[in-house]
Amino acid sequence: MVVPGLEVPVDYIPQQVDVLNVIDEAPGVKILALTAPQGKMTFVAGQFVQISVFGYGEAPFTICSSPSQSDSFDICVSAVGRVSNALHRLKPGDRVGVRGPLGHGFPLEQVLGRDLFFVAGGTGMACLRSVIADCRENLSDYGRLIIANGVKTPAKRLFAADLQLWHDDVRTELHETVDTPDASWQGRVGVVPDIIKDVDFDPHNTVAFVVGPPVVFRFAAQNFLNKGVEEKDIYFSLERRFQCGVGKCGHCQVNDLYVCQNGPVFSYSELKSRSEAVEATLPDN
Repeated sequence: MVVPGLEVPVDYIPQQVDVLNVIDEAPGVKILALTAPQGKMTFVAGQFVQISVFGYGEAPFTICSSPSQSDSFDICVSAVGRVSNALHRLKPGDRVGVRGPLGHGFPLEQVLGRDLFFVAGGTGMACLRSVIADCRENLSDYGRLIIANGVKTPAKRLFAADLQLWHDDVRTELHETVDTPDASWQGRVGVVPDIIKDVDFDPHNTVAFVVGPPVVFRFAAQNFLNKGVEEKDIYFSLERRFQCGVGKCGHCQVNDLYVCQNGPVFSYSELKSRSEAVEATLPDN
């Protein structure tokens, strides 16, 4: 689509929206609630937006709120660069630019009736929160909802209120672990892919959604495959790779795939034969 009078696709033009709220979620991490462009935004869980801070630049963020929340949306921002640090300095009433939603989200329509196993490593829950919320709002469409969340320390846990809700709700099975406990932590210690080994589930009726650093993808894939889950039923979101969002910069390219255009959600079977997909390289290879 091209804007009349301009020779550039409309996806290149940010729309200005308001910052509604800013929440300190964890050390170095904030949740920003933003108004939807033109008052309403329809998206699929797992899609992302490009957020621009005027004078600083633009960066991609997966939407972390439920798709049913159409008049506003949330992004989770770790202060790791020029744009993200500028976002951390914003306050309610400030304005930012938004392009999107972009990319393809999780294929929920293809997994109706199946058990779903979510694995979040590090800040991966920032991506999975949206799809988990969508599934919880439509529980009758799915079987078991199993959630594994692993972070370095208890202070790094994101969305503590959601985690408590999922822990208390018998319809959701939450398993948590940390790499390094502190005096307050009474739960599991270890890496999040090991949770897959210890949970009893039907591999033939289970679909896995995994988000995290490459090491989490690799060990999670191996553990799911060892349990008997089919390659086509293991999905990764490679959100960490994308940059421009429109397939021009090449930053997110994985062999013949552009993560921002063809993904960011891919099945393990799509990635395993592509040499640049380090996330799909099993540890014993």
